[in-house]
Amino acid sequence: MKTTKTTANVQRLPSSGEQRLRLDESALEAAKRSIEKGAVTPSYGPWREDIISLLNDALATEIVCTLRYKRHYFTAKGIASPAIADEFLVHANEETAHADMLAERIVQLGGEPDFAPTTLTDRSHADYDASLDLQAMIRANLVAERVAIEAYSQMITLIGDKDSTTRRILESILAQEQEHADELSDWLA
Repeated sequence: MKTTKTTANVQRLPSSGEQRLRLDESALEAAKRSIEKGAVTPSYGPWREDIISLLNDALATEIVCTLRYKRHYFTAKGIASPAIADEFLVHANEETAHADMLAERIVQLGGEPDFAPTTLTDRSHADYDASLDLQAMIRANLVAERVAIEAYSQMITLIGDKDSTTRRILESILAQEQEHADELSDWLA
Protein backbone atom coordinates (compact mmCIF):
# COMPACT_ATOMS: atom_id res chain seq x y z
CA MET A 1 0.00 0.00 0.00
CA LYS A 2 1.47 3.33 -1.02
CA THR A 3 0.96 6.21 1.38
CA THR A 4 1.69 9.83 0.74
CA LYS A 5 2.12 12.73 3.09
CA THR A 6 -0.44 15.41 2.38
CA THR A 7 -0.11 18.97 3.47
CA ALA A 8 -2.21 22.05 3.46
CA ASN A 9 -1.38 24.42 0.66
CA VAL A 10 -0.29 28.01 0.74
CA GLN A 11 -1.67 29.70 -2.35
CA ARG A 12 -0.80 33.13 -3.66
CA LEU A 13 -3.74 35.18 -4.92
CA PRO A 14 -2.98 36.31 -8.50
CA SER A 15 -4.31 39.84 -8.22
CA SER A 16 -2.64 40.92 -4.99
CA GLY A 17 0.16 38.43 -4.40
CA GLU A 18 -1.36 37.88 -0.95
CA GLN A 19 -0.89 34.40 0.49
CA ARG A 20 -3.81 32.35 1.72
CA LEU A 21 -3.92 29.05 3.58
CA ARG A 22 -5.90 26.37 1.78
CA LEU A 23 -6.65 22.76 2.63
CA ASP A 24 -5.50 20.04 0.26
CA GLU A 25 -8.78 19.05 -1.40
CA SER A 26 -7.38 15.79 -2.81
CA ALA A 27 -6.45 14.67 0.72
CA LEU A 28 -9.96 15.51 1.92
CA GLU A 29 -11.38 13.38 -0.89
CA ALA A 30 -8.99 10.53 -0.01
CA ALA A 31 -10.21 10.70 3.61
CA LYS A 32 -13.68 9.80 2.33
CA ARG A 33 -12.35 6.46 1.10
CA SER A 34 -10.93 3.49 3.05
CA ILE A 35 -13.22 4.08 5.99
CA GLU A 36 -12.25 0.70 7.43
CA LYS A 37 -9.00 2.40 8.53
CA GLY A 38 -10.87 4.44 11.14
CA ALA A 39 -8.84 7.48 12.22
CA VAL A 40 -5.95 6.71 9.86
CA THR A 41 -6.13 9.09 6.90
CA PRO A 42 -3.58 9.83 4.16
CA SER A 43 -2.05 12.60 6.29
CA TYR A 44 -0.28 9.95 8.39
CA GLY A 45 1.98 9.31 5.43
CA PRO A 46 4.84 6.85 5.63
CA TRP A 47 5.45 7.35 9.37
CA ARG A 48 2.51 5.41 10.84
CA GLU A 49 4.36 2.09 11.24
CA ASP A 50 7.39 3.79 12.80
CA ILE A 51 5.15 5.66 15.22
CA ILE A 52 3.38 2.42 16.18
CA SER A 53 6.77 0.82 16.82
CA LEU A 54 7.88 3.74 19.01
CA LEU A 55 4.59 3.57 20.91
CA ASN A 56 4.92 -0.19 21.47
CA ASP A 57 8.39 0.31 22.97
CA ALA A 58 6.98 3.07 25.19
CA LEU A 59 4.13 0.72 26.14
CA ALA A 60 6.66 -1.91 27.23
CA THR A 61 8.46 0.75 29.27
CA GLU A 62 5.28 1.81 31.03
CA ILE A 63 4.39 -1.81 31.86
CA VAL A 64 7.87 -2.49 33.27
CA CYS A 65 7.65 0.74 35.29
CA THR A 66 4.26 -0.30 36.65
CA LEU A 67 5.67 -3.67 37.71
CA ARG A 68 8.75 -2.07 39.33
CA TYR A 69 6.65 0.46 41.27
CA LYS A 70 4.23 -2.29 42.38
CA ARG A 71 7.08 -4.44 43.66
CA HIS A 72 8.53 -1.48 45.53
CA TYR A 73 5.11 -0.64 46.97
CA PHE A 74 4.73 -4.12 48.44
CA THR A 75 8.33 -4.54 49.63
CA ALA A 76 9.25 -1.07 50.98
CA LYS A 77 10.35 -1.26 54.61
CA GLY A 78 11.64 1.32 57.05
CA ILE A 79 10.53 4.31 59.04
CA ALA A 80 9.76 6.45 55.98
CA SER A 81 8.41 3.58 53.93
CA PRO A 82 4.63 3.90 54.46
CA ALA A 83 4.41 7.36 52.90
CA ILE A 84 6.88 6.55 50.12
CA ALA A 85 5.25 3.18 49.44
CA ASP A 86 1.92 4.93 49.04
CA GLU A 87 3.53 7.23 46.46
CA PHE A 88 5.01 4.19 44.70
CA LEU A 89 1.44 2.91 44.34
CA VAL A 90 0.25 6.27 42.99
CA HIS A 91 3.09 6.22 40.45
CA ALA A 92 2.28 2.60 39.51
CA ASN A 93 -1.33 3.57 38.81
CA GLU A 94 -0.23 6.57 36.74
CA GLU A 95 2.17 4.39 34.73
CA THR A 96 -0.71 1.98 34.09
CA ALA A 97 -2.82 4.91 32.83
CA HIS A 98 0.07 5.88 30.50
CA ALA A 99 0.20 2.33 29.16
CA ASP A 100 -3.54 2.40 28.52
CA MET A 101 -3.27 5.70 26.61
CA LEU A 102 -0.43 4.33 24.48
CA ALA A 103 -2.28 1.08 23.74
CA GLU A 104 -5.40 2.99 22.77
CA ARG A 105 -3.41 5.23 20.42
CA ILE A 106 -1.70 2.22 18.82
CA VAL A 107 -5.13 0.76 18.03
CA GLN A 108 -6.34 4.11 16.67
CA LEU A 109 -3.37 4.07 14.31
CA GLY A 110 -4.36 0.63 13.05
CA GLY A 111 -1.69 -1.23 15.00
CA GLU A 112 -1.71 -3.88 17.69
CA PRO A 113 -0.45 -3.10 21.19
CA ASP A 114 2.29 -5.54 22.16
CA PHE A 115 1.70 -6.83 25.69
CA ALA A 116 3.84 -9.96 25.19
CA PRO A 117 5.43 -10.66 28.59
CA THR A 118 8.36 -12.54 27.08
CA THR A 119 9.73 -9.42 25.36
CA LEU A 120 8.72 -6.63 27.74
CA THR A 121 12.12 -6.09 29.34
CA ASP A 122 13.89 -6.29 25.97
CA ARG A 123 11.64 -3.60 24.49
CA SER A 124 11.50 -1.40 27.58
CA HIS A 125 13.72 1.66 27.82
CA ALA A 126 13.73 1.37 31.62
CA ASP A 127 14.91 -1.50 33.79
CA TYR A 128 13.00 -3.61 36.28
CA ASP A 129 14.40 -3.45 39.80
CA ALA A 130 14.07 -5.83 42.74
CA SER A 131 15.88 -3.74 45.37
CA LEU A 132 14.84 -4.15 48.98
CA ASP A 133 16.58 -1.04 50.33
CA LEU A 134 14.28 2.00 50.28
CA GLN A 135 16.98 4.41 49.05
CA ALA A 136 17.93 1.95 46.28
CA MET A 137 14.26 1.73 45.27
CA ILE A 138 13.97 5.51 45.06
CA ARG A 139 17.20 5.71 43.07
CA ALA A 140 16.11 2.95 40.64
CA ASN A 141 12.77 4.66 40.08
CA LEU A 142 14.45 8.04 39.56
CA VAL A 143 16.81 6.54 36.98
CA ALA A 144 13.84 4.94 35.19
CA GLU A 145 11.91 8.22 35.20
CA ARG A 146 14.93 10.05 33.79
CA VAL A 147 15.22 7.44 31.03
CA ALA A 148 11.49 7.80 30.29
CA ILE A 149 11.84 11.59 30.16
CA GLU A 150 14.67 11.29 27.66
CA ALA A 151 12.82 8.68 25.57
CA TYR A 152 9.60 10.72 25.45
CA SER A 153 11.53 13.91 24.64
CA GLN A 154 13.22 12.17 21.72
CA MET A 155 9.95 10.65 20.51
CA ILE A 156 8.24 14.05 20.59
CA THR A 157 11.07 15.51 18.52
CA LEU A 158 11.01 12.60 16.05
CA ILE A 159 7.26 12.75 15.59
CA GLY A 160 7.12 16.54 15.38
CA ASP A 161 4.24 17.48 13.09
CA LYS A 162 3.92 13.99 11.58
CA ASP A 163 1.19 13.04 14.11
CA SER A 164 -0.03 15.86 16.33
CA THR A 165 -2.41 13.65 18.34
CA THR A 166 0.34 11.22 19.32
CA ARG A 167 2.67 14.12 20.06
CA ARG A 168 0.13 15.64 22.48
CA ILE A 169 -0.37 12.29 24.21
CA LEU A 170 3.39 11.92 24.62
CA GLU A 171 3.70 15.49 25.89
CA SER A 172 1.08 14.84 28.58
CA ILE A 173 2.85 11.64 29.65
CA LEU A 174 6.20 13.46 29.66
CA ALA A 175 4.84 16.12 32.00
CA GLN A 176 3.75 13.47 34.49
CA GLU A 177 7.08 11.62 34.24
CA GLN A 178 8.83 14.91 35.03
CA GLU A 179 6.63 15.29 38.14
CA HIS A 180 7.57 11.75 39.21
CA ALA A 181 11.27 12.52 38.79
CA ASP A 182 10.96 15.71 40.84
CA GLU A 183 9.24 13.84 43.69
CA LEU A 184 11.79 11.02 43.67
CA SER A 185 14.65 13.49 43.59
CA ASP A 186 13.20 15.27 46.64
CA TRP A 187 13.00 11.96 48.51
CA LEU A 188 16.70 11.30 47.90
CA ALA A 189 17.68 14.68 49.35
